[in-house]
Amino acid sequence: MAEPTDLPRVSAIVLAWLAEPLLRGSVEAILASEKVDVDVVLVDNGCTTDDVEVLERLPRVTVVRPGRNLGFSGGCNAGAAVATGDYVALVNGDAVVEPHTLARLVEELSAGSVGIAAGAVRLSEDPSLLNSSGNVVHVLGMSWVGGFREKETRTAPTECAGAMGALAVLTRAHWDRLGGFYEHYFAYHEDADISIRTWRMGLRVVNVPDAVAVHRYEFSRNPVKYYLVERNRLIFVSTLWSTRAILLLAPALAGLELAMVLLAAKQGWLRDKVRGWGWLWRHRRDLRVRRKAMRAEQTVPDRQWMRVLTAKLDTPLVEVPLRGPLNAVMAAYWRVVSKAL
Repeated sequence: MAEPTDLPRVSAIVLAWLAEPLLRGSVEAILASEKVDVDVVLVDNGCTTDDVEVLERLPRVTVVRPGRNLGFSGGCNAGAAVATGDYVALVNGDAVVEPHTLARLVEELSAGSVGIAAGAVRLSEDPSLLNSSGNVVHVLGMSWVGGFREKETRTAPTECAGAMGALAVLTRAHWDRLGGFYEHYFAYHEDADISIRTWRMGLRVVNVPDAVAVHRYEFSRNPVKYYLVERNRLIFVSTLWSTRAILLLAPALAGLELAMVLLAAKQGWLRDKVRGWGWLWRHRRDLRVRRKAMRAEQTVPDRQWMRVLTAKLDTPLVEVPLRGPLNAVMAAYWRVVSKAL
């Protein structure tokens, strides 16, 4: 039995999926964290190697075996359900934290105004470059990593619209207040969801430059990802944006939807785009219930929390035709619309 300690008690949730070469190093690095009393809840989301069996033998590792892939949302929720720490840390199985990282994020949460403290995630292929300095969330519901492939120049934490789920820490109380992730997301947008909800509850989301992890990041493009990203964007906006905001943004939202349909047709994933619409229709009652709950929990007016959003589409990960003119038009449109919120 572990000796009692006065250190902050952190439970790190790690998902094991398929064959991940960094998984053992990820878990071992978490267990070697300094100035925190840490344990790992390892969720077997369909691991295809013996890594889960090997890691289960380590002290302070608990394994959860749901018997199927629950996705990032459901997997993290399953891990958090058995976690015992006063803090919940989300750490990707392909991310390796530095010894002081978790303690630094816990320290940032000691400021009562911070709801989520996220780490500065760097690229494992070149740790001098950022993977994310905090995620960006667009007024039309898109989200992407900020600071991608940039050098770190910050010396203090910065506010960000979204925390990257690869490395984020919340108090257990705030995790429970959020109810964890919305499991229907399965993967993608769930970190944007809890981040925006945190802002709407009057708490801040910050990214901490000296809380570092290296991440084996791959931006994959495949029909399943396109299906989830597009479907989840619509879940995100339809459940968190107010009716007034949706009506004011309706022309831009319709324009984006048309653009995504044309892109899907050109790239061969139109069937997946349509499948997303079908899912939304079949689950429309669930989404109405969630929307009502999300409106009830909001304490900050739209005009205030929506300031963390951007009207500029500047992700380097996706090629956008006529990016400059489109951004100029959208920025002007948002300046007008935001005054009417």
